[in-house]
Amino acid sequence: MAKNVVEKTDDLVKINTMLVSVSDKSGLEALVPGMIALNPELVILSTGGTFERVKEILGDRASRHLQQVSEYTGQPETQGGLVKTLDFKIYLGLLTETYNEAHQKDLERTGARPIDMVVVNLYPFSETIARVGATLENARGNIDIGGPTMIRAAAKNFIRVAPVVDPSAYAEILEKLRANQGALALKDRFEMACQAFEHTAAYDRAIADYLAECTGTELHSSYIPGE
Repeated sequence: MAKNVVEKTDDLVKINTMLVSVSDKSGLEALVPGMIALNPELVILSTGGTFERVKEILGDRASRHLQQVSEYTGQPETQGGLVKTLDFKIYLGLLTETYNEAHQKDLERTGARPIDMVVVNLYPFSETIARVGATLENARGNIDIGGPTMIRAAAKNFIRVAPVVDPSAYAEILEKLRANQGALALKDRFEMACQAFEHTAAYDRAIADYLAECTGTELHSSYIPGE
């Protein structure tokens, strides 16, 4: 199957739907109200503990703006949050191109929404392995799957989608949005995509380096019952 070649896109893209799923929840108390002030019709999709934090921030406004990813996709989260966002409707919403007629038909067919911004930071892998007494199983449990996948999908589709990976950047992003009546420019989305790929590359490098240093003894003692 031939890859799509995009010849037309929009410079300014308004943020109508935002997906938020973060381990580090700092800054959400400013980001979420700020985004809604820019677009009173904003829809926020969220998961797990992030959903609860955004719901707390929004108070009475939560029912209007906030929706669980599981409710949106129709698929409940698996035990322990193992699978939350890995769903066709999510990735259709992230990867669709505005001027691709087939993509628009897929959105209509599935009842999916284009997702314009992804706010994601990852399970704290490096922090976990730095703790005294951290085990291989502690490390394995903090290897994020859905987060990097969403970041990469959003970054790949920077022609329409804005990936946000750093809480310290929230204020600057809001400033740029205010300057363009709630929209982000192509140049901004491209810069955010570059940062996003740097972020996932560093995350994967940390995992690869840690696993490469693990010994057979650590592997055996973590998973094979002693005799």
